Amino acid sequence: MYPFIRMVKDLIINRNQPPLGLADTHVSHHLCWPWDIDLWAELNNGRTLTLYDLGRIPLAQRIGLVSVLRRRRWGLTMAGVSVRYRRRIRAFERFEMRSRAICWDEKFVYLEQSMWKKNGECANHALYRSAVTDRKGIVSPQEVIAAMGLSEISPEAPEWVQSWIAAEATRPWPPMQDCRSK
Repeated sequence: MYPFIRMVKDLIINRNQPPLGLADTHVSHHLCWPWDIDLWAELNNGRTLTLYDLGRIPLAQRIGLVSVLRRRRWGLTMAGVSVRYRRRIRAFERFEMRSRAICWDEKFVYLEQSMWKKNGECANHALYRSAVTDRKGIVSPQEVIAAMGLSEISPEAPEWVQSWIAAEATRPWPPMQDCRSK
């Protein structure tokens, strides 16, 4: 089930936090609950992606995006993700989440998120491609930024982000169906 109660709690906690700039990092603290774990008593990889919402939505709130989304009746969507898992987060373990926008292009905003253990080790790291949408489809990041009353230009994408974007551009869509049967 989606962590609605945790999301409301995080939005309430962060509503009075100082605003952030578009490329600033939102830091939040979380606990791995029993309903977040898999058979090996560690944070489930799919649940990790869900918990990353607990960083992205408050980040959007603190940069002023949420109020623009409501006013314009726009939505947010995820258009791709690449995750690297390196350390286990076990049941009842506390961790820190860091969320920030890295850059944007004519369609997408690229977000970086990571979860850090108390000992300072990075447990996992995600690169998301996200978009703001309206009834017609994707709203350009430039239009969104203007609606926020800003005129910022995108920071240059790091090489590893550029490589991921280039790799995604070669990926076929829709994927080919394997017609072999056994």
